[in-house]
Amino acid sequence: MLKLYRSTPALCDGYSRREWMRLGGISLGGLTLAQVLEQRSARAENQPPVRAKSVIVLFQSGGLPQHETFDPKPDAPAEVRGEFGSISTRTPGLIVGELMPKTAAITDRMAVIRSMVTGDNAHSTSGYQMMTGIQHSPLNRENSLPGKPNDWPSAGGIVNALRPSLHGLPSAISLPMRFANNNGQDPWPGTDAGFLGRKFDPWLLDCDPSDANFTVPGGALPEGLSILNVNERRSWLEQWNQRSTAFHQTNAVNQFNRYQQQAIDLVSGGAARKAFDLSQETDATRESYGRHRFGQSVLLARRLIEAGVSLVQVQWAPVDKTKPNGGGWDTHEKHNESIKGWLIPVLDQVYSALVLDLEQRGLLDETLVCLVTEFGHTPKFNAQAGRDHWGNVFSIALAGGGIRGGVVYGSSDKHAAEAKDNPVRPCDYLATVYHCMGFAPDTLVHDIEGRPLPISRGRVLDELLI
Repeated sequence: MLKLYRSTPALCDGYSRREWMRLGGISLGGLTLAQVLEQRSARAENQPPVRAKSVIVLFQSGGLPQHETFDPKPDAPAEVRGEFGSISTRTPGLIVGELMPKTAAITDRMAVIRSMVTGDNAHSTSGYQMMTGIQHSPLNRENSLPGKPNDWPSAGGIVNALRPSLHGLPSAISLPMRFANNNGQDPWPGTDAGFLGRKFDPWLLDCDPSDANFTVPGGALPEGLSILNVNERRSWLEQWNQRSTAFHQTNAVNQFNRYQQQAIDLVSGGAARKAFDLSQETDATRESYGRHRFGQSVLLARRLIEAGVSLVQVQWAPVDKTKPNGGGWDTHEKHNESIKGWLIPVLDQVYSALVLDLEQRGLLDETLVCLVTEFGHTPKFNAQAGRDHWGNVFSIALAGGGIRGGVVYGSSDKHAAEAKDNPVRPCDYLATVYHCMGFAPDTLVHDIEGRPLPISRGRVLDELLI
């Protein structure tokens, strides 16, 4: 029988450290950890209702500054407050940075969390926490790479494992670029399916939907090959498969055929290919998102969830890489110039456009929009007029898909330097996302060796739910 020790600090999954050590020592003659998890899953046989049929994650890689967005401190000293003021919102008592007027007008659809904590100030390892809900080992390791022991699957990998694909599209897609370390090539840990295996990796699309010639990435027919040729080759392949039944039924080939079918659907003009055709959108809609890579990527995300994709994660794509800090949120220098000139105005436009567009289409109630980042920024400016990395406290926002609007959860201290009330960990945020999708945190997935593991070790934030 499990015992609860009130005097021992609890982990994200609710068990104490002492209890986990005791479980690790159980062997023959007692419960194994796998059996404990199986029983725990059985107790949750009534999964939560599916409120979020789809999830769109807007991941602002580089660090979303809490002081100028969702947690301004107008009474703090100038070196903390910064040069920008705050404005009222549709939510009584909630103020946001003055650079976010469009977002201020829709906070009645949003829940703002002001007490996110990773305790990690490195992009790749704090990002690993926000994408998986698991702490990286060790913390604060910049330019970390995927691999054991840091191979927990991303939310996209979890969703790929739990939800079937539809219409030739996978259940999870990431676009329009990869999370990469300083060399621009090596990916962050936590961006793939990790221990679930490569077959559950989210699709990574390196693309620019704002390009006039944009089409399905990798979906164009080779020169000299018509759709008629494709159909003929498909017919030949089907005949071959019918004569090779035993071979065809192997797991490896079945998996191959699934990818093959997705590729054919993309090339041959089915529902999957139509999802990528942004020309079907009105000029007014495209303009509302902004005619740049990030804005059109978010518009594409909306089209993909309409086509049946369960989760689309959109990485921040700089509007102009010639700007300071590469045009991104990693504002170690010229912070004020960057956030006023292009960062927050672009985010304000795109985020508000997405929420309102989903609402007008009757999709917001069934689509969860997560505005997140890997960490915030330091309370004080550095010598280069920038703000540095800060994982001690920062803000994120959730909207739609089972989330109660007009909510502010948690708080930071007077300088937005530390969490003051109701600290929220990445495992709690992701447990809430999974709950809205209809999966209890103790829902099990199995790694490539068949071991059962719960999808989250966090607490569902019931205070945010409808």
